[in-house]
Amino acid sequence: MGYLIDGTEKEADAEGYLLEPDYSEQAVRVIAAAEGIELNEDHWKVIAFMRDRYREDGHTPNFRNMLKAVAEEVLPGCDSKALYDLFPTGPAKQACKIGGLPQPLGKGGY
Repeated sequence: MGYLIDGTEKEADAEGYLLEPDYSEQAVRVIAAAEGIELNEDHWKVIAFMRDRYREDGHTPNFRNMLKAVAEEVLPGCDSKALYDLFPTGPAKQACKIGGLPQPLGKGGY
């Protein structure tokens, strides 16, 4: 499996995660379309947060840490329902996938 992003075939694993990060806006649009997600401003904010964490830490946060940080830093007052409304198959993993990042470790990254 892979994605065609800006005319280049990007390799992905069996679950649709890119093997190498792609921080382009086009990557987000292509993967979101494949996931059936219509992006809005809140999606972009969460994706930017996940990308920043990946760049800083070398991995993305698990759901509990993601929820806490997003509610404090990105979308004040956000709760788990709001994150699942944005990323219905699992916010920590699906935000990572749509963000063009490799598959997170464990249950949503550590």
